[in-house]
Amino acid sequence: MTHDVLVIGSGAAGLTAALELAEHKKVLVLAKGKLTSGSTAWAQGGIAAVLDAGDTFDNHIRDTMVAGGGLNDRETVEFVIERAPKAIDRLCELGVPFNREEGDLHLTREGGHSHRRIVHVNDATGWAVQAALLKAAEENPNITLLPNQSCVDLVTGRNQKDYSGSGRVWGAYALDEESGKVVTHLARATVLAAGGAGRVYLFSTAPRGATGDGIAMAWRAGARVSNMEMMQFHPTCLYNLEVKNFLITEAVRGEGGRLFNPVTGERYMEKYDAERMELAPRDIVARANDDQIKRYGLDYVNLDISHQPAEFVKEHFPTIHEKLLGLGIDMTKGPIPVVPAQHYTCGGVKVDLDARTDLPGLWAAGECTESGLHGANRLASNSLLECFVFGEAAAKDILSCWDELDDPPEILPWDESRVTDSDEEVVIKQNWTEIRRFMWNYVGIVRTTKRLERAAHRIRLLRDEVEDYYGHFRVTTDLIELRNLLECANLIVTSALKRQESRGLHFTLDYPETDPIARDTVLVP
Repeated sequence: MTHDVLVIGSGAAGLTAALELAEHKKVLVLAKGKLTSGSTAWAQGGIAAVLDAGDTFDNHIRDTMVAGGGLNDRETVEFVIERAPKAIDRLCELGVPFNREEGDLHLTREGGHSHRRIVHVNDATGWAVQAALLKAAEENPNITLLPNQSCVDLVTGRNQKDYSGSGRVWGAYALDEESGKVVTHLARATVLAAGGAGRVYLFSTAPRGATGDGIAMAWRAGARVSNMEMMQFHPTCLYNLEVKNFLITEAVRGEGGRLFNPVTGERYMEKYDAERMELAPRDIVARANDDQIKRYGLDYVNLDISHQPAEFVKEHFPTIHEKLLGLGIDMTKGPIPVVPAQHYTCGGVKVDLDARTDLPGLWAAGECTESGLHGANRLASNSLLECFVFGEAAAKDILSCWDELDDPPEILPWDESRVTDSDEEVVIKQNWTEIRRFMWNYVGIVRTTKRLERAAHRIRLLRDEVEDYYGHFRVTTDLIELRNLLECANLIVTSALKRQESRGLHFTLDYPETDPIARDTVLVP
């Protein structure tokens, strides 16, 4: 199947690019699972933008750089933040019903921000944004939305009938889950917007499909990746044995929520960041929570906003309030049990300000990329913003150079002549569980060289097993995801071993100091 442009991913970055491109070109959007199954719909907090009279771009830039531990690229930070108000205007035009007060957008505050600058739709901003973008895409005759497509690999010059080592990307091979067949989708330009790699960890707020597919595919195709050791852990994920991965948004702390040790009753953030307390950046709060849990042998710590008026809490956090009530927790009357959990992949495929990757014909945007915006730690509510700005940048660059892009050549079809259906699905489940567990225990919030080396050793053992399995059996979504999870685990561990300092999200007991010069960890295939 050939289209003008192929977009891999149906979240904020992918749909932003598709809508911009569709004004002039025919666009195919592939989604793994449902069109709404990506991370965008899960984003509770909101979108950061300078909209308040007392705020400035310089303030937002400084907050982003401080949170990012100086590893951010200043030019990228300025590029994104200066385009934020326009991105919010576009979303308003699409019908996103942001909260308002007397006609003006209501702004909340989150950890690491010096001002109120988070626009939101109650505590379910991502869902409202996803719905608005999807509605616009469904109504656009130039956009074809295709769900239940699990991309296996990018199509490059190596797959041409006349072999080429150019690295030029022509689209992707994708497993159609309904037919069980691998289909070749070709295009002049491809936009990778496949999300992060959160599910490489045992505890994560990311959706089931966040298995690093885009990062792994780009790496295998020959693109560099950067700063994969910078894996953000959200400080406050609900602790509940029945409900996994339910996030308690940063905004709960932004509106006055306090952290307490459930055994001692102590409000402990003063020990870790006396000035900012609960409003310190996420890496600091996550390490504080992790330290309290390990030091006192706790299952969780308490987040308490019950000192605020009940109506205030219900009005600001209706989704969380209702969800917790169903679990027997009334956040207007008592604390919420929380634990840290993996939350955001700050590293990824290297891109420039035009969203170009190293590979001709491949652009990328969103969580699968490392643009220079987040550095060593993402500032709250900058993630959706990055999706809008770089989704648009990719589309504009593709349109500007369209006449230089060739039509796809003849591509070899997917070959499954030497494989059979799997009779050992248990292998996938076992390896998936093993990866997520050792990544949590050895490559988590606090690291040591010995733990990282142990993880690297297990990855080497599993790689042979997974590649052997991949070579003998027909691909399934589970097998594709396992292969990509292992690839991303290897990139994370390799990057973490290379960074011999502590900076932002990468904290190692063997190198607790921060180097005077900030350097990216860039891996070359």
